[in-house]
Amino acid sequence: MLLKKIQFLLLFLFFNFHIVHAEKLLVAVASNFVAPAKELSQEFSWITSHNVSLSFGSTGKLYAQIVHGAPFQVFLAADQERPFKLVSEGIAEKGSQFTYALGRIVLYSPRVETDQQRLEILKSNEFARMAIANPTTAPYGRAALEVLQNLVILENLSTRIIQGDNIAQTLQFLSTGNAELGFVSRSQVINIDPDLYWTIPADLHTPIQQDAVLLQKGLDTKAAREFLEFLKSDLAREIIQSFGYDLE
Repeated sequence: MLLKKIQFLLLFLFFNFHIVHAEKLLVAVASNFVAPAKELSQEFSWITSHNVSLSFGSTGKLYAQIVHGAPFQVFLAADQERPFKLVSEGIAEKGSQFTYALGRIVLYSPRVETDQQRLEILKSNEFARMAIANPTTAPYGRAALEVLQNLVILENLSTRIIQGDNIAQTLQFLSTGNAELGFVSRSQVINIDPDLYWTIPADLHTPIQQDAVLLQKGLDTKAAREFLEFLKSDLAREIIQSFGYDLE
């Protein structure tokens, strides 16, 4: 990773050999991407001296804030739908949208230790509450519902589902014991014992393509464009993969 960091720094300096003026950059980030966004912003700031501020929330709520004038310059969504809508509404730059990560969803339960046991419990109803993110505002919640539908168990479990406002709150329900098992992002449990979660087969839900887009308020900000280019670099892609995401 150090070599890739140096390579990106040399590339950055090659295209920016004039004195670079550090800028402030405000990025809206989907809740599942908290940890990688923090590491990416640190690396980007180290390379460019730009100061990055991150604001986290569900993709749907961040989208609503952007539409109502929030001062974000870059949006890292957990789906393709909202960035596309922002472009079509003239709030994001046409042609700037791209997929920076492919999310994976897991079924996590602190008290079960094998995939088979976890799936059996899911089908047996032998639990009181299961947590998912709000499917209206959080793509990971929508994917969780698709998994339950494809396993043909959604109807039986519907009264036991509790919804987090976003995927971060969903994990909090599990950590505090308010739910016995639930669907969260693989990136949220990547450092936890892998026996405690089951990575859902990708064919059980629509792919979670997480797209970035340059917002109208970032059009004249050099840091915003450089940050989006940085996300496409080998260094950034290696960081994103290290948190359990797939890449295109």
